Amino acid sequence: MAGAIASRMSFSSLKRKQPKTFTVRIVTMDAEMEFNCEMKWKGKDLFDLVCRTLGLRETWFFGLQYTIKDTVAWLKMDKKVLEHDVSKEEPVTFHFLAKFYPENAEEELVQEITQHLFFLQVKKQILDEKIYCPPEASVLLASYAVQAKYGDYDPTVHKRGFLAQEELLPKRVINLYQMTPEMWEERITAWYAEHRGRARDEAEMEYLKIAQDLEMYGVNYFAIRNKKGTELLLGVDALGLHIYDPENRLTPKISFPWNEIRNISYSDKEQDPVSKKMNINKIFKVKNRILQLCIGNHDLFMRRRKADSLEVQQMKAQAREEKARKQMERQRLAREKQMREEAERTRDELERRLLQLKEEATMANEALMRSEETADLLAEKAQITEEEAKLLAQKAAEAEQEMQRIKATAIRTEEEKRLMEQKVLEAEVLALKMAEESERRAKEADQLKQDLQEAREAERRAKQKLLEIATKPTYPPMNPIPAPLPPDIPSFNLIGDSLSFDFKDTDMKRLSMEIEKEKVEYMEKSKHLQEQLNELKTEIEALKLKERETALDILHNENSDRGGSSKHNTIKKPQAQGRRPICI
Repeated sequence: MAGAIASRMSFSSLKRKQPKTFTVRIVTMDAEMEFNCEMKWKGKDLFDLVCRTLGLRETWFFGLQYTIKDTVAWLKMDKKVLEHDVSKEEPVTFHFLAKFYPENAEEELVQEITQHLFFLQVKKQILDEKIYCPPEASVLLASYAVQAKYGDYDPTVHKRGFLAQEELLPKRVINLYQMTPEMWEERITAWYAEHRGRARDEAEMEYLKIAQDLEMYGVNYFAIRNKKGTELLLGVDALGLHIYDPENRLTPKISFPWNEIRNISYSDKEQDPVSKKMNINKIFKVKNRILQLCIGNHDLFMRRRKADSLEVQQMKAQAREEKARKQMERQRLAREKQMREEAERTRDELERRLLQLKEEATMANEALMRSEETADLLAEKAQITEEEAKLLAQKAAEAEQEMQRIKATAIRTEEEKRLMEQKVLEAEVLALKMAEESERRAKEADQLKQDLQEAREAERRAKQKLLEIATKPTYPPMNPIPAPLPPDIPSFNLIGDSLSFDFKDTDMKRLSMEIEKEKVEYMEKSKHLQEQLNELKTEIEALKLKERETALDILHNENSDRGGSSKHNTIKKPQAQGRRPICI
């Protein structure tokens, strides 16, 4: 029982010790975080937790901002979080932003996280046109923003259109020119390529160094009125207080540096008639915000002109060491990168060379194989050529012999041709003479027939008158000189010493039979002669050289082709006339 009571007491005491919490959402420029905060936490407790989480030590530039009913306010460090006029719905949202700006970012911003948060915030203000930026400066700043995000420009990686989805220029600048996104990208990339070798923190610092020279950089504007009721703008920044015309936020009408301002206060009794519609609470909050900004900027202004505190000195020393270490690391990485690039180039060159050598080796192997094949073919061809040479030598010898034989044959052929032509001429002459002789003999036969008839008539009369008288007519002997004939044509003996006529009938019949027999033999010999002439012509025609034909040869051939009269037709005349030669 006692144990149960003790356990209930310990549980109740533990329950009492557990603090009540609420959820807070912290929105930075590039992240969101949520924390469970105790109900009793003041603004400083939450702010320190956020700074520790971010690793931020330059806390004096930042604050936690919240919005309530279109009014922007900053979380006070000495006041509980829930006592501020914030939304009671969880999670309670705060924005972790830069509240005060440095005069010289390069000298004052020590930590890299500080530089990065300032870079993101200033960049957003320029793109949202809360800070005016000329077009040319906008392009330059955009090139540094690209360098901070993408690193060194590489044309093989950062190809055309890689900035298409990036918001780099204020819409006012884009709408001011008739330029396509590609044209803007081309100009940004041209400057971006010149930033090679800059690390992200260096590119962001260059961005801030350019941005801090812009007229509206780090200025908080508030609408005010002077005693005459003229509407003006009060600008609060790191250098002092500035009075602007509402239509000109770039050039102040008058400025008050912080070193000339000793005291800042406002009176709750006399309200500033900025707007009669604004309630007193809102006016108070605005005045309080102006006062807090003035106090904070004035303190930082005076702090910059004093010696750095021990904490700042340590931070700067650490920052210098870190910067030197990073510089050495970057140099080492640059050397390694260069060596790697050189090694890659060497490797690529070696690979290219290896590939080239492989190709050359392949080509050499192919050439070797082709050479071997060619050598084999050449060897085989050489063997064939040698055999052909032997055959050609043998054929050449045979051709030489054949040439000698042909020459000899040609000589014989020419001689034979000449002899054959001579024989043809002789045969033609003989045929002509035989035709003439046949005609002459035919005439003589006719004369003999006539004489025979006369003789018979005279015999009849003589028988009647004188039985013992005999008539013996005498003819002069004919001794023609026969022309030489070809060996295959028989000679005709036409020589007759005397002619004796037996006037008996048996003698006449015998004489007629002999005449018919001689006629048949003559016709056969003439036909055989014609066939021999045609055959000879055919043989000669095969050996004829057309280029050597004379005009007469050509005329002769034309006449032969037309079938005109020639000496050969004379052989056929006895047939046409139907005369019968007789042998005397």
